Order: sequence, then C-alpha cells, then structure tokens
Amino acid sequence: MTAPPKSRMPDRATPARPRLREGHIILAALIAGVVLCLAYLMSGAGTGMSAVAMTRTTGPGGALLTGIDALAHPVRWTLATALVMVTMWWLMMVAMMVPSATPAVLLYAALSRQTAGGMSWNTAIFLAGYLWVWAGFSLLATLVQWAMSTQGALSPMYMTLTSGYAGGGLLVLAGLYQLTPLKHKCLQACRGPVQALMSHWRPGPAGALRAGVVLGANCLGCCWVLMLLLFVGGVMNLYWIVGLAVYVGIEKLSPPGPKLASIAGSLLILAGLAFLWRTSAIPPP
Repeated sequence: MTAPPKSRMPDRATPARPRLREGHIILAALIAGVVLCLAYLMSGAGTGMSAVAMTRTTGPGGALLTGIDALAHPVRWTLATALVMVTMWWLMMVAMMVPSATPAVLLYAALSRQTAGGMSWNTAIFLAGYLWVWAGFSLLATLVQWAMSTQGALSPMYMTLTSGYAGGGLLVLAGLYQLTPLKHKCLQACRGPVQALMSHWRPGPAGALRAGVVLGANCLGCCWVLMLLLFVGGVMNLYWIVGLAVYVGIEKLSPPGPKLASIAGSLLILAGLAFLWRTSAIPPP
C-alpha cells in the first residue's frame, strides 16, 4: 500500500527555520536596504533640502507643534516634483516598515525553503509584494501632499501642516483609529504572521506575491494613520521618522503591543485636544 503524497503546505506544528547562512544573507540584505534608504532620506531625498538641517531647525516637535513660522504659501508642483515625492515617501516607508516586518520575511523564507528546498527567490517576491502595498500608500500620500501644497495648507519648507486645527484633528483621528476593532485585527495579524501565512499559503512565485500583499495590507491597516502623523511633525523630520518606526516595531513585536496601541491612542486623543485648545486660545494675527 503506497503512502499518501505529502502536502505542499508547510507543517503548522513545526515550521522549519532557515539555514544559518541563508538567514544571514536575507537579514544582511534587509539591513543594507534600510540603511541605504535612511542615508538617501538624510541627504534630502532629491528635494534639495537636507533632512538633517531641517530636523535641527525644527527640533523633535516639528515646526507646527513648536510654533515655528511655517512660511506657508501655495506651491505649484511639476511632474518631476511629484516623482521625487513619491520616491521619497516610498523609500521612507521601506526604512520605517521593513525592520518590523523582518521576522515575517525570515519566517516566510523558512516556510518556503521547507517546501521548495534550498535558497528560494520566492522570498524576494514575497518582500516585493509587501513593498508594493506601501508603494500604493506612498502614491496616495503624495497626492494628498500635492493637493495641500497647492492650497498653501502644507509648509513647502518643513513639509508640515500649517493649520493647528488640522494638526490637532489629525492627532485625534490617529488616536481614535488606534482604538478601533480594525486596527487591533490588523495588528494581531502583524503580530502573528504564522497563522496569516498558513491561511494564505500558495506555492510558487504567484503565491509568494499574494502572501506579501496580504502581509502588506495588514501592516497598512495597522499603521496608515500613524504614517500620516508625519504631516504633523514634518515629513522629513528625522525625530518623527525614527520615533514612529521604533513605536511601530514595539507595537508589533513586544508582548504588550495591543495594550500599548490602546494607551497610545488615548494619549494621541488627549494631545490632539490639547493642541486644538491651544490653537483656539491663540488670537489670529
């Protein structure tokens, strides 16, 4: 009697770990990519403005929260400007999101090796699917930035909102979203990638791309409003870029992550309301 064929899906109970050498290669590539993206952002990301100098000028709070004159005026964009901004946003998302997604990438490499054997390019395709989702977000963020810039609602120098009411409202919105069931559902999927990968596992490159998109969609659902807070602190403010990236990593990877998300939501709401009150108390010029 012949034994039944083995399933193509990895064993749920004992997912294989990547070989030491393969894991090191993948980890080194991810670290190198993040470092290169950060270096590009610090150089100004093609905007003609140094992120380091801009951050030093506005400080951790950013121009809006610290009350620095944003020198707001409408700005006409060209297609070249839009392409620079899309690239800037996307590389910024790579630098901010890949660190917290690294465990999921290594896990997928392990599961892929268990089914395919050896070093598999499917891991690169999986990562590409994940980054495609954030490329879509970057395009939408650029369109929002474009619309606000043409109306004078965004500082062309510091790339931050010029209205205290808009900034406070965005802080409140981010805090409210932190408390929603959708936020916690997406956060749970990001914190438990094994179940998500098993549920959506398909063999081959198409399956790898699909799994990467699913992971990216969950991360986007978890973090999109937090990324929009860059409009409050300054799109090129390194304090906010690093701070949000570290917070997202803690939220996704630490044991108290879900509780932390609720606490952060409450604090964001309080901060937003306080800023709205401060804005309303300042007499117009």
